[in-house]
Amino acid sequence: MQKNKYALEEEEILKFWEKNKIFERSITERPENKPYVFYDGPPFATGLPHYGHILSSTVKDVFPRYQTMKGKRVDRRWGWDCHGLPIENIAEKELGIKTKKQIEEFGVEKFNEFCRSKVLEYAEEWKKVIHRLGRWADMENAYKTMDPNYMESVWWVFKELWDKGLIYEGYRSMHICPRCETTLSQSEVAEGYKDIKDLSVVAKFHLKSGQKFADGKYEIKDSAYILAWTTTPWTLIGNVALAVGENIKYTALRIDGSLYIIATDRIEDVFADQKYEIVHNDLVGKDLVGLKYEPLFETDNKIENSKNGWQVVPADFVTTEDGTGIVHVAPAFGEDDLNLSKKLNLPFIQHIGMDGIIKSGYGEFSGLSVKPAGDVQITDVAVMKYLDGKNLLFDKTQYEHSYPHCWRCETPLINYATSSWFVAVEKVKNEAIKLSKDIDWMPNHIKDGRFGMWLKGARDWSISRQRYWASVIPIWVCDQDSKHQKVIGSIKELEDLSSQKVTDLHKHIIDKVVFKCDECSGKMKRIPDVLDTWFDSGSMPYAQMHYPFEHKEKFEDNFPAEFIGEGIDQTRAWFYYLHILSTAIMHKSAYRNVAVNGIVLAEDGKKMSKRLNNYPDPMKIFDQYGADALRFYLMGSTVMQAENLFFSELELREAYNKVINTLNNILSFYKIYKGEIKDAEIENAHLPAIDRYILSRLESSIEQVEESFTKYDSVKACRQIRLFIEDFSVWWLRRSRERFRSEQKNEREIAMTTLKYVLLKTSQMIAPLLPFTAESIWQEVKLDDDPESVHLSNWPKANKQMLDENLEQIMGRARRVVETGHSLRQKNSLKVRQPLAQISFAPGFGDFDDEIIPIILEELNIEKSVSKNEIKSPDSLEDHELEVTIDTEIDERLQGLGDLRDIIRAIQNLRKNMDLSPSEKVSVIYFADEKVKKFIESNNAEIKSSTNLDELSCKETDQENKVEISLGSVYFKVLK
Repeated sequence: MQKNKYALEEEEILKFWEKNKIFERSITERPENKPYVFYDGPPFATGLPHYGHILSSTVKDVFPRYQTMKGKRVDRRWGWDCHGLPIENIAEKELGIKTKKQIEEFGVEKFNEFCRSKVLEYAEEWKKVIHRLGRWADMENAYKTMDPNYMESVWWVFKELWDKGLIYEGYRSMHICPRCETTLSQSEVAEGYKDIKDLSVVAKFHLKSGQKFADGKYEIKDSAYILAWTTTPWTLIGNVALAVGENIKYTALRIDGSLYIIATDRIEDVFADQKYEIVHNDLVGKDLVGLKYEPLFETDNKIENSKNGWQVVPADFVTTEDGTGIVHVAPAFGEDDLNLSKKLNLPFIQHIGMDGIIKSGYGEFSGLSVKPAGDVQITDVAVMKYLDGKNLLFDKTQYEHSYPHCWRCETPLINYATSSWFVAVEKVKNEAIKLSKDIDWMPNHIKDGRFGMWLKGARDWSISRQRYWASVIPIWVCDQDSKHQKVIGSIKELEDLSSQKVTDLHKHIIDKVVFKCDECSGKMKRIPDVLDTWFDSGSMPYAQMHYPFEHKEKFEDNFPAEFIGEGIDQTRAWFYYLHILSTAIMHKSAYRNVAVNGIVLAEDGKKMSKRLNNYPDPMKIFDQYGADALRFYLMGSTVMQAENLFFSELELREAYNKVINTLNNILSFYKIYKGEIKDAEIENAHLPAIDRYILSRLESSIEQVEESFTKYDSVKACRQIRLFIEDFSVWWLRRSRERFRSEQKNEREIAMTTLKYVLLKTSQMIAPLLPFTAESIWQEVKLDDDPESVHLSNWPKANKQMLDENLEQIMGRARRVVETGHSLRQKNSLKVRQPLAQISFAPGFGDFDDEIIPIILEELNIEKSVSKNEIKSPDSLEDHELEVTIDTEIDERLQGLGDLRDIIRAIQNLRKNMDLSPSEKVSVIYFADEKVKKFIESNNAEIKSSTNLDELSCKETDQENKVEISLGSVYFKVLK
């Protein structure tokens, strides 16, 4: 695809910035004592950047550019995210590894070093895209989360939490990924929900006969069952109890000789279309507590506390909203179940490992995967068939629900009881909520909405992962006494204890570092787990500066950050972890302002996918429209209001045409006439109304855009800029074109000086959003003592002396008159080049003075404005309180004026098509019949003057460039 001319200009501007070190100077030429700090959430370089990355990079470029123009020093160091499952999954695929066991067999050291080699695989491609986007960032000196300095600061963060009593080891039910064989945090689980179809079953739990219940009133006979419902049939193998609500009403009913106990409120749903006999309808949950039942499955494995199992127990989490009002309890696979198990000392059956495979000792089920990604129902079907064969299956159905999946490998997760190291978030939650009140969000509803609600529901954070390529947990434990523990907070501390040189803090290196226990004769060895990658991310403010080991004073003087920006999904991730760690360590929030964007989807509403080829290549978009058009489209869209955006090339093209192309057309016009300008000084009082209007619009727009940028509201800023450009081009420039060709030098100079002044300040106003277009304009219009680049200049101060709100309102009303007049012309099939006699607007609407009336008349090509009762042949339109009437009668004189306009326009179009400058004189010949020839000869002088001709003569010519007027046809040809 051939590159657009503006795209080529942008590439030249990139070279100009690079050659003259404009980015570097934009930092060094701002005072060190006026810093503006923003945190750049580092991306993975494991694939090519997509529009989501381009969007967030644009956000991180626009506001720092604005703050730079406000005189702030804005350091912009790039960072790379290097650790965690994204890298490990790539390594596994390339190495053909499918399980953790295979990683161990391959060798952790070899595996980690392979991961290291994949981290920056696409870094160069990233640099090209980010550079072409026009984003300024120091990518050559980027920090990496795998750097020893970064990882050492992560250790310091961990040690700070440990010393404050905010790290502990616990055993609880958490979500695990059976493929990755590791626990996941609350936020990671929240990222991966998908709608899937599962099997749900109602199982029959056979009650042992001879038992009395309800204070001895009733006795269990043969064939008595209690019914319980589950959407995870595989967990029934781990069942140890049935839970009822003590005050919930239950009923015993009989079908075909068998007795079934169920919550009364659930009878109609569970026994729909079945005939049954009510046996006992006066039961409540506490009447059933203590009833024993037969286990559904047998096992060869020894079970602790078995005497307390397989009975009905009370629980406060039981409801009658769904199921049977009786909950099957499997303590190894649910938080409520585990807590109940601890409280009642119930048996604990964990029949699967962390790989999701059923352990030996469970007969035909041993070796089955409970949630394989390829067929999530396979083991549930096996359990269902087993129950059916034992006459223990009451009902089964397909059940569609939202189910958590691994955010990286997309394997269905399992709720699994295991040990983990935690950050005690709930201890600092109240302080975190209090500190969050001082953070400003764009859009504002995120503050108390998505982010605020997530904070209120925050739970202790599981930070240990049973993986390999990550920052390690710096806890060493004695091999003689596990109570002897030491947390290491720095490389030096570890070197002093171990007498070993430490240069790399990754697992395969650091696990070899041991030292003597200072409480006994044992050896201290590091625990095997690594840290959740989000701990890396949440530590970023400190680790990017190697705090507190370096830059201590600089960091503390500049914390917290003024601004961060990322996608809405980060409310539960990066934004959250930054806030939690800074609350716990610094007792401050990590940031003051947040810009939250939505997600960029393909035009069809689907996730952008290379495989589906459902989005345009960003580099081709740059070539076709330029980076500025893409930047403006994204920053002005609803995606910057935290809503999803369906990427539309049509809307991108509209931004290109109405903003980029329009500004460049104005600049092209300026280049034609710029010889008339001496400087850009303006004496507002002596200017015509049209100039005073556009200057007021300029200064008010600068104020409005500044306020929008200060509030991180790019949508409003884009809207204000777009409206101003429309006023500048469609209204001021079009209304001023004849002034540039005027015979009066003073009139030409005033128009051009106004144009230069507006362009100069416009380039500054748009610079953060449209850095290339702004630079292109600046290089043409800047004064001798102006900075070399617009991006080295300061934000333009609004000249309040030029503000004239009353004039803006009057001109706005004039434009409404014009719009209505054009509508009337269109309604009556009257082209604009056809002069009309008269126009009137309703009394009291305009109060238009002698400067405004001529503008309206000229724009509508009407000769005069009169009072309404003077109109002979009225035609009118009403627009709220505005009524406009035009005279649609065209006499011979008006028709002749219209014909003259058509001829002049035709010749001007010929000149334009031949790329002739307005000052270049040429000759034109024409061919027409006698009537048309006579008409042209009678207007020869005016036609030549209006089109800058040496000669206009009638001669034989090719019958091309035909123009129709009321008198007939005429053919024109330009002779150079």
